[in-house]
Amino acid sequence: MRHTRIIVTHYGGPDALQVIEEECPEPKPGEVRVKVLTAGVSLPDVMAREGTHPETPPVPFTPGWDLVGVVDRLGDGVSGIEPGQMVTALPIHGAYAEFVCLPQRELVPVPWGLDAAEAVSLVLNYITAYQMMHRSVHVKPGQRVLIHGASGGVGSALLQLGRVAELEMYGTCSDRAASAVSGMGCVPIDYQHQDYLEEIFRLTGDGVDEVFDPIGGAHLWESRKALRRGGNVVGYGLTTSLRGEALTSSRRGRRQRFRGTLIFALYIVGGWLLPGRKRVVPYSIQTLKRLKPEWFRQDLIVLLELLKQQKIKPIVAQRFPIAEARQAHELLEKGGVIGKIVLVSRFRHPGAVSVSVPPPQSE
Repeated sequence: MRHTRIIVTHYGGPDALQVIEEECPEPKPGEVRVKVLTAGVSLPDVMAREGTHPETPPVPFTPGWDLVGVVDRLGDGVSGIEPGQMVTALPIHGAYAEFVCLPQRELVPVPWGLDAAEAVSLVLNYITAYQMMHRSVHVKPGQRVLIHGASGGVGSALLQLGRVAELEMYGTCSDRAASAVSGMGCVPIDYQHQDYLEEIFRLTGDGVDEVFDPIGGAHLWESRKALRRGGNVVGYGLTTSLRGEALTSSRRGRRQRFRGTLIFALYIVGGWLLPGRKRVVPYSIQTLKRLKPEWFRQDLIVLLELLKQQKIKPIVAQRFPIAEARQAHELLEKGGVIGKIVLVSRFRHPGAVSVSVPPPQSE
């Protein structure tokens, strides 16, 4: 049996994504073959394609941080899971495929009846939002928060979870996304035409308790100015690294992040030493998952239950067939996307080419 998979042939733009057709992978002992229903499209995927994300594999590789699928075949030694069961996982790369083999420990059961596109939105975006709010800091009802990029995948997750947590929310976004942000219980701030710091102090008087900042670089220290005494900036993104400014090198295909990490460390130390107890707190979903894998599983189960109870409703911006991953990346890079872009598995896409994939290049 053959399947479709996307590979990054070289570090670069959307043209680096190629559709291939090949034999389906076979699960090794302890692995499960999953038929992918949906795979998320995210900024880390774009950064991996560019070669600027710390988790970038050597080319050629298949991108895709998160997926929802159905158990298709069990490897030797696997028990406690059945073919046909719906599952989700955060493989970090490899999800842009119709079939993928993963260790059983990576899989989390998904309740039947959930929309696979909505469910996959939880795995990267909502886990990131939930853990920043409840693991990195501990938000309390009535607290004020500022959310940068409030209309994006993680931003909209923060808004929905912030409403569940009864927070007072302010969010930067474009003018065209303002109504969507407002509809999720957040006061929108047009970052293109307004100074968000001036607006925050005009609206609140003395600032906010928490800021969630995906931009990185010097913007983290700028966000710190919006805080009240004792507040925190949670830095979780590498957006500016696409312009060569944040935690990773702008050189494609290289992952030299030591300079950016040192700068981030200086922000963290400065937050502790300077007056006002305004701290900068780093968050990395993959790092926390490796350190505390039980937290990832626990938090994802909580989120799946919230989705089942309809207390949250992920926004699916657009669904693309998996073979149209390039178009999905192009749309994400244009900016202004409200919610999550999702790839939907389709078999035997006529545009696929059958090739032998060369071994990964050495770094």
